[in-house]
Amino acid sequence: MSKQQETSLLVPGPRGWEIWKQASTGGFVLQSADGPVRVSDLSGLPGGNLAMLFPVRGMHALPFKASSADESLFEDLAAMHAERLGVRADPMAGQLTDTFVVTKDGDSATLLCTVLKSPGDGDLPPRSPKEFDVSARAYPVRGEAVAAWKEFDRWVFAFFRNGKLLYSQATSSSGPSPDASCLKEIQLAMGQLSIQGLALRPEAVHVWSADGDAGSLASGLGVPGRVSPRPDPVLPEPRSKLLPADVRAARRALLARQQKFAMVAAVLLAYLGLAGWFGYGLWKNQNKIKDLRAEANSILSEEDRLDYEQHKAMWSELDLVVDSEKAPVELMSRVAKAIPPNSGLRLKTAEINAGQIKLVGEAPQAAPISQFSVNLARESFGLSQYEWDKSNPTNSNKGWSFVLTGALPDAAAQ
Repeated sequence: MSKQQETSLLVPGPRGWEIWKQASTGGFVLQSADGPVRVSDLSGLPGGNLAMLFPVRGMHALPFKASSADESLFEDLAAMHAERLGVRADPMAGQLTDTFVVTKDGDSATLLCTVLKSPGDGDLPPRSPKEFDVSARAYPVRGEAVAAWKEFDRWVFAFFRNGKLLYSQATSSSGPSPDASCLKEIQLAMGQLSIQGLALRPEAVHVWSADGDAGSLASGLGVPGRVSPRPDPVLPEPRSKLLPADVRAARRALLARQQKFAMVAAVLLAYLGLAGWFGYGLWKNQNKIKDLRAEANSILSEEDRLDYEQHKAMWSELDLVVDSEKAPVELMSRVAKAIPPNSGLRLKTAEINAGQIKLVGEAPQAAPISQFSVNLARESFGLSQYEWDKSNPTNSNKGWSFVLTGALPDAAAQ
């Protein structure tokens, strides 16, 4: 059985992106903190699967009370609710919306519609994650509560009902502890939920900070305040369907590459099979020829072999007659074609022997002789297989005379 790949989690931290690696116990341990603010600038991403949590500032949380408990209608009801509020996901940017059940009460339900803002330049990591979610869903909280923590040096808050995310929002506060401005935004959000029939009655307010103070929030909300480090993130359940467009494109490209590799592998396998079949046939033929030669050698006597060698020698002497490439008439025709026209060059004698041609002639000028010598070596005249001795012509009272000798390489070796 193949080992299941570990999942690493990209989490928005107080100052920059954090990388959490899955432990053998199933939870996550912090691998690196205070990374860059742009997730695209992250380096040293671990191998295996990646999951990314979008920061609170990168999404819209739109809770509402649905008049039906039929889960098949939830997506449509959420889309209508977002449309009424004027929040529209870019249809060309992938799957940027998802709907989560907070509570079910008989024939109604409380739902949270999340809409991601279209990822811009630098909003996605250098390697495509396998899955996405929002950070506010990744922290375990019990009961009905308010939680506040920092993401990228800004305070964010979330409302939880029965331990499930009901609402989240980013604030403009950046002090060491939540201030009056942060409290005001929390109270305003609680009032808006109350108008929608989603009144929150928190049992506690959590401030997840190493050195923060929950005093202002606790007194302002009238509930106990608890200061503690931010809980370790978990992969939320149920998993989200969020999938930005360029990740879908990357997955399609990966699938196309895998299909291409599969096709290449199939073609290569077929080629190797065909080559093996032909190779086997060639091997069989070679073995058959070898066997036939051995059989012929066993049948022929020494006298028969001598007769055969003598026959081959006598047949080679007939090359000048039976081989058109060596026939004197054919060779003389090619020599005549190589003579420059209207040059006055003429041959006095031409000797053609096995593998050798000797041409003796004269011309009124030296230039036609040089051109004739060049033509003999050209492939187009059919005599380039001979190695021509380009000796210099000699001058006399009657003009210029020359002797050109050509020999086949194998004849010269002999």
